[in-house]
Amino acid sequence: MKIFAHISWFIATLIIFIALTFSILFHFLMPRPYARKLAAWFIRLTIFFSTNTKGEEDADVQMFLINHQSDLDIGVLETTTKKDLAWVAKKALFEVPFFGLAMSLPEDIEVERESKTSLVKLLRAAKDRLGKNRVIAMFPEGTRTRTGRMLPFKSGAKVIADKYELTVQPIVLIETASCYDIKRFYYKPKNITVVYMKSFVADRSDKEWLNNLRVDMQKVYDDELANAFSDR
Repeated sequence: MKIFAHISWFIATLIIFIALTFSILFHFLMPRPYARKLAAWFIRLTIFFSTNTKGEEDADVQMFLINHQSDLDIGVLETTTKKDLAWVAKKALFEVPFFGLAMSLPEDIEVERESKTSLVKLLRAAKDRLGKNRVIAMFPEGTRTRTGRMLPFKSGAKVIADKYELTVQPIVLIETASCYDIKRFYYKPKNITVVYMKSFVADRSDKEWLNNLRVDMQKVYDDELANAFSDR
């Protein structure tokens, strides 16, 4: 079974690179966000993962905050929402050949950690994308975790949301690392649960809302796993 999972991972990864090529080429042929959406759906249909969506997307959402476990997470979300997403990612990813181009062409937002000028640039970029009716999409953990325990959330999400009083909607993805894991060279098609939590308007007077959100998202994650286990 492990050999089959490794072979599946290789095929899935090849398809992802083909899809990234499509997104780059189609960027010049169709308006945003259709090139990226098309690429994401190409991945989804050819590597046979599906989604089970719970909750409802807020039509007025301005920021999605999503837990992060897998490189497949972006594709999962791009195929469950029609919103034009502006992803926030560390600057190093924009410098990766080919992959960086797939992020810079649709004007995703780069952030340079531990930089004094990075926060100003981040706020300016966020304001620009919001002005274009895009939704800011962030992984507040800042990196992937495969343990099932969400890492502490970085402050950047709160800074942006508080500054512009954004309507924020948390999204919990359930065990995406058990579907696609680049470190284990593992892929197994599955039905991925996507939970849209209740949205809220960021309140800068509440100093703890981001930390409290992490607790709430973790509870949703744990409850979904518990319910899935009890249904077996």
